[in-house]
Amino acid sequence: MFASDTVEAPEPSRMNVVRRGWVELVIVLLVACICWLGLLMLYSIGRGAQPGKELYYFTRQAIFMGIALGGMFVAWRLNLERLRALAWPIAAAGMLLLVIVLIPGIGKETNGARRWILLGPLTLQATDMAKVALLFTLSHFLANNQRHHGTFLRGFILPGIVVGIPVVLVFLEPDYGTAVLFAAVGGILLFLAGVRLYYLIPTALAGVGAFAYLVSNDPVRLARITSFLDLEANRSEGAYQLWQGIVGFGVGGIDGVGLGQGRQQLAFLPEAHTDFIFPIIGEEMGLIATSLVVAGFALFFVLVTSQLRRAPNLFQFLLVTGAMLFITLQALINFGVSTGLLPTKGMSLPMISYGGSNLLGNFILIGIILNCLHEWRRPLRDVAGEVTY
Repeated sequence: MFASDTVEAPEPSRMNVVRRGWVELVIVLLVACICWLGLLMLYSIGRGAQPGKELYYFTRQAIFMGIALGGMFVAWRLNLERLRALAWPIAAAGMLLLVIVLIPGIGKETNGARRWILLGPLTLQATDMAKVALLFTLSHFLANNQRHHGTFLRGFILPGIVVGIPVVLVFLEPDYGTAVLFAAVGGILLFLAGVRLYYLIPTALAGVGAFAYLVSNDPVRLARITSFLDLEANRSEGAYQLWQGIVGFGVGGIDGVGLGQGRQQLAFLPEAHTDFIFPIIGEEMGLIATSLVVAGFALFFVLVTSQLRRAPNLFQFLLVTGAMLFITLQALINFGVSTGLLPTKGMSLPMISYGGSNLLGNFILIGIILNCLHEWRRPLRDVAGEVTY
């Protein structure tokens, strides 16, 4: 399946190598379009801000985007195979961020949760950097222990610990939705690496049971569930945000009320610039625009998945798969929450919602994907010097 199973092939022509690069180009253009839409919506949302702050979100997001592009370029140009020597220091750095954010005075508490590290006038969401660390470390560990994936200790327990520690730390913030995202991506990578299902399925069921228990003993999150189950009865209380979002979709109809003409961001819809920016797109640009956004993330998923067969080794296969899953699953959760298919959960829409650290984390993941896809276009050579694939 990977590089060790290569067969001899003739020297590829320059045209064939260039032709394979269209996937990278489409991904770059797709990301650019999604980011452009995000800036456009933040510009529109700004009209509901206080006088003199109409361009606050737009300006800061544009600055964040410049920084994120730098992070993407670095991730794009790194030698990921050589970087594997630093896998465990990277893991330690990610875990350290998740611990630091829990310390009062360093971690910023908002609405009862500590998710942001104070860095002077800026804040860093620890989970955005931790997901990159988890992905890199887990892919490295699974690739190094490929022959032991059927065993209990090295094939299941040890990689389970690699996933479990950040999941527990994120739960402690508390951020249940992101913890579930971490667990889902980690579990999928374990399955793809060859970990046996009779280890994974009981663990997944136990995790679901533990999650249900924690939610049932958390009044805030239990209220979200009950409000979600009876939306109309709670539209003025626990389900107010979701109700206003659905109203935005309804008002927008097929083609929307027009850019800058929506009313939901005028203090009607809380978190209109972050978690619930999707309904603003629906209100102002209609079903056509929201369908294109969903199609854009679906196309991203298909494009990356279509290239996985070119992966030369398990490490890069898992790295690209995990990066793609972190982006698309987060988008899928945001779509589900903002349309009422899932209970309300604070999770931003990748590359569209306002937020610097989330943008940086997603751009680093995209840089990793582009890095690997670029390398996979290069012909491999075996020890005899023959070109192989």
